[in-house]
Amino acid sequence: MERMGLRREIDLALHLPLRYEDETRLVPLAAARAGETVQVQGTVRDSRVEARGRRQLVLRLQDGDDELVLRFLHFYPAQQKSWAVGQMLRVRGELRDGFFGREMVHPTVRVVAEGTPLPASLTPVYPVGAQLPQAYLRKAIDSALMRANLAELLPPGTVPAGLPALREALNFLHHPPPGAPLPALEDRSHSAWQRLKFDELLAQQLSQALAREERAHLRAPVLTSPAGGLPERLQAALPWGLTDAQQRVVGEIVADLGREQPMNRLLQGDVGAGKTVVAALAAATAIQAGWQCALMAPTELLAEQHFRKLVQWLEPLGITTAWLTGSRRGKGRKEMLAQVASGAAMLIVGTQAMIQEGVAFARLGLAIVDEQHRFGVAQRLALRQAREHDGESAGGTEGASPDCAGSRGQGGGALEAVEPHLLMMSATPIPRTLAMTYYADLDVSTIDTLPPGRTPIVTKVFADNRRPEVVARIRDEVAAGKQVYWVCPLIEESETLDLKNATETHAELGALLPGVTVGLLHGRMPGAEKAAVMALFSGGQMAVLVATTVIEVGVDVPNASLMVIEHAERFGLAQLHQLRGRVGRGAVASACVLLYTAPLADTGKARLRAMAETTDGFEIARRDLDIRGPGEFLGSRQSGDALLRFADLAEDDALLQRARDLAPRLLREQPAAARAHVARWLGSKAEFLKA
Repeated sequence: MERMGLRREIDLALHLPLRYEDETRLVPLAAARAGETVQVQGTVRDSRVEARGRRQLVLRLQDGDDELVLRFLHFYPAQQKSWAVGQMLRVRGELRDGFFGREMVHPTVRVVAEGTPLPASLTPVYPVGAQLPQAYLRKAIDSALMRANLAELLPPGTVPAGLPALREALNFLHHPPPGAPLPALEDRSHSAWQRLKFDELLAQQLSQALAREERAHLRAPVLTSPAGGLPERLQAALPWGLTDAQQRVVGEIVADLGREQPMNRLLQGDVGAGKTVVAALAAATAIQAGWQCALMAPTELLAEQHFRKLVQWLEPLGITTAWLTGSRRGKGRKEMLAQVASGAAMLIVGTQAMIQEGVAFARLGLAIVDEQHRFGVAQRLALRQAREHDGESAGGTEGASPDCAGSRGQGGGALEAVEPHLLMMSATPIPRTLAMTYYADLDVSTIDTLPPGRTPIVTKVFADNRRPEVVARIRDEVAAGKQVYWVCPLIEESETLDLKNATETHAELGALLPGVTVGLLHGRMPGAEKAAVMALFSGGQMAVLVATTVIEVGVDVPNASLMVIEHAERFGLAQLHQLRGRVGRGAVASACVLLYTAPLADTGKARLRAMAETTDGFEIARRDLDIRGPGEFLGSRQSGDALLRFADLAEDDALLQRARDLAPRLLREQPAAARAHVARWLGSKAEFLKA
């Protein structure tokens, strides 16, 4: 029960049935028909163990003049003893016509006495773990329903009209009476289900509002830049101008950084929209004010891509940058940690290694999380809660640009703890309904246009028997001086999945393309080897790169014109869109070929159809939500736990709107009731909504 999250009485009360079994009536065996699931009662006339290929327990149950064979392929000696000849049994299962007459295989069995009353309500069937019997869980839930505090916490008039009280709704859902409308229970349209959905959505909205309220009382450093400061110098040094959308979101971020309240902003934009340069300008603003900025990326490859770009942009301006990843060890890592702790390194780029023990920041003022949906909640919380190193070195910024010294705003010496500003970035746009729920506590900035000069990507969907045509197209691209990605879902051959693997494909393409340099890149390679392969491909010395999804984000090679994705049906829609975004990053006409293996499941067809029909990341995100639902779409934001267990964002928009409207009013007028409602529904999970 602990592993299932059933710790409190209210947790048990909210653990609702998957389905129901009707044990409220007995059907005479003479009236039962084959194919029906029925409950019958009779006396055991014969009990024996037979060996028909395997041992099985066979009972003959007599109901009047009719007989029923009960067959058990798995049984215990205690059951055989309990179901002895002469015992009265009540059994429920699917009736079928067997070779020796009518029979049930592995029915539910209860030993009863003459006159034992039937249940007054439908029997709930709960989701359970492998070692948790239904009978035990039913007793625990019934006991919890009696003990749990299910008093109404919401003021009169706040619950939508026609919905029952919470206790009434839960009692009904756990014990529906005979004749209850099963279709309405199964599709969750019954008023009892609607009450639970509303309460859940309200708790979620209140939790987000409380997170905003709590942050309003925290203090963050005021990060501003004077005219002609680092941000302006960086923008002037760029070989291109910002788009209107980029300028708009930079303005929104800079305004947040200039306030005492911690920023909690999501920067979203399609693949190639130019989020990295926006992050660089935000970092420059923090550094100008004398505070450190940490940028955390999900993979070493992406961290290195960011590092190279930011070094290229910021080091000429006098900014010292540190790179912290898991593969950096020994003396080099110690030197980097010392630079971070002393404040000499003002911009720190890396993976989750930067939130591990031993990493201390001198003055962390801004945390940036790239591809935030790929981090677990605990990882994002750890970076957001990072505090500056408390010590004599906190006042120093050796290595910062000359015009940063003395611009810290709070002076040198020991510093009081502050909350760093948080900027999260995502190339997976957030559909409207998710923005209204899971991301309601965030301010959202959207780069909704691509920089000029990007060429549209043509997407083709081919069955894998057309591989020779694809290889011929690769020859043409390479002959024209262009470069090609070929992505595989596996590194090595799998005994369980019959998929083309990266190592096999690398060897095959090397043989089919004589004279062409074909490289291999995957996550198990040492960091130095990965960096060397990427350097060859980025520099144009390598024409074809066979890779796993390690290249999903961050890889920027403008000369790459063709992306081939093997077993595309195995990838998620957002991942396919990210991979496609590795081409079309320059003026070169680009294409993406999705190779699939028949037969395709419906979800696979829907994903490939969406990829062929649109390159708009926002439309891709909307379709991805439709296909997968919010739980899978959000991935690790909820740390593996579905924060909305009952409500359906696609169907419960009216309840969501009502909860959104009510939440701020309830917090103003009944704050104690609002907090109690959140505690009842979310418990310790409320913290994860803030990440």
